[in-house]
Amino acid sequence: MKRSGAMLVITLALTVSGCTVVDLDASGNPIMPKDPHAKPSYSSQTPQQIAEASWQSRVLDAAQQRAMSWADMETKSGTVKAGGSESVFVRASGTVEAVDESNSRERTLTLTLNGKPVNVSLGPVIRSNALRDAAGFRFEEFTNQVQYAQLTRALNRHAVQQLPKVDASWVGKPAQALLAVEMGHGVVNDVMAVELKQGEAP
Repeated sequence: MKRSGAMLVITLALTVSGCTVVDLDASGNPIMPKDPHAKPSYSSQTPQQIAEASWQSRVLDAAQQRAMSWADMETKSGTVKAGGSESVFVRASGTVEAVDESNSRERTLTLTLNGKPVNVSLGPVIRSNALRDAAGFRFEEFTNQVQYAQLTRALNRHAVQQLPKVDASWVGKPAQALLAVEMGHGVVNDVMAVELKQGEAP
């Protein structure tokens, strides 16, 4: 029997028996489908490497596409289930009311948005998952809970490193901000700065 005929018989036999027949590459080797349960490449990277490599695509680009206004975020917070939370990106412009540096590890800036004072975390230590969750990172993408938690700290550190020096000279001046915000039902839980610059919005 010719080789092509033999392959046809084998293929038919496998199909009839209920087996899945895989495609072959140019060398005749089977092309194995991607395992849906396989861990992603993140498993071989440190949280810091993940933060740096994904900063543009998963944070800045995502924010450009999905960032909402502060007013729209407040409206959306009303749809969050009681006891639950959701994180989003927000673009906002306001006036700097205060800069609190009394805790040098957890500095904050107070920005007046829609007539309300909003405390924005500047770091260097930021205790919030808002950035990680707004960017859409999911637990299933990581090796374990430890790596997932460490990514929060790595992303927050990377965000802080991108911020300009903010001090008392900013008070009373207009500022533009890209924020990561964690909402509860009708409330704002955490706000952290992803980008900040002085001046009115163009």
